[in-house]
Amino acid sequence: MYYPYFRGKQFELITIRELAELLARKNFIPVIEPVRESLGGLKKALKAVCDAGGRAIVIVNPYHGDHQEDGANISGLLQEDFKDADNISAGILLRNDMAVDAVIACYQQHIDHHPVLIHAGFTAPKVLAVELGDRMPELTNIFIEDHANTLYRKHFDGSTRILVRDGFKRRKNSEFAKIPIEEFSELHLTFQSDLGMNGFGDFLVVGDSYSDGGGPAYAVAIHLTFIDPDADEVMYIYHFVSTTNDTPNDPAGKFAQALEKLIEKLDSGTSHILNTEAIQEFRSLHAKGHFPGLGYVKKLSMKHHIETLAAYLD
Repeated sequence: MYYPYFRGKQFELITIRELAELLARKNFIPVIEPVRESLGGLKKALKAVCDAGGRAIVIVNPYHGDHQEDGANISGLLQEDFKDADNISAGILLRNDMAVDAVIACYQQHIDHHPVLIHAGFTAPKVLAVELGDRMPELTNIFIEDHANTLYRKHFDGSTRILVRDGFKRRKNSEFAKIPIEEFSELHLTFQSDLGMNGFGDFLVVGDSYSDGGGPAYAVAIHLTFIDPDADEVMYIYHFVSTTNDTPNDPAGKFAQALEKLIEKLDSGTSHILNTEAIQEFRSLHAKGHFPGLGYVKKLSMKHHIETLAAYLD
């Protein structure tokens, strides 16, 4: 039902590992686009998914990161370490520079891993649908909403169809201070009844925009989603931003400022933020006055997002 889209950086993969049992229990299926040359973290994450009895989709032809020119090592990982893992699928990313013949060739190459098509800019949906023919009922098609409108998606009627929406509006961290709360998505409410989809996904609280590495943080922001029962159960997102944002110095102090704002909101009793394990860890960090690093903070925000949707869709 829910397909969170991860770029395979360290803390994204750790998030999958730590939530493997929850993902499996809720039938949430992570989509992973490996972006780092080393595949050790990916292997650990997939093993955790398998051990928990869950499912995952691994993109074998990434658009971003170290494997964008050649995904052979990813294909090799699936063939060598997950050869008999029916619950690990090969994801084929369909961009605007990919021809129909190349899609079919990649599909055939990975047929043993139940290929999933991920539509992200592809320009020949009608021709591809004809080529797929009677394979359509057994296929899963994942559509990145910004690249696949209603007419595009219609060509793949009869398959399992998943719509992924980017609910995170990317800005400089300091700019989030002007918008402390905003709508994230209502897709969890509308994907089936209004849009005719079999499932939905998002890019968590990271967004679709990819950057290889972050520069110094002039401001630190903690992004947390919540479902508002007073607004038809639409999902919103809070941005808790450090007060200091004029130099790249003292990220620990800036984190403390942002965390203090988060704790104040939680203690107000009006936040609607679910008391997830991630939130409990934020409280623990506040009590100890500890800064775990920005990657770890992002991991907690991603965990909270998934825990929130798991509770809602229970």
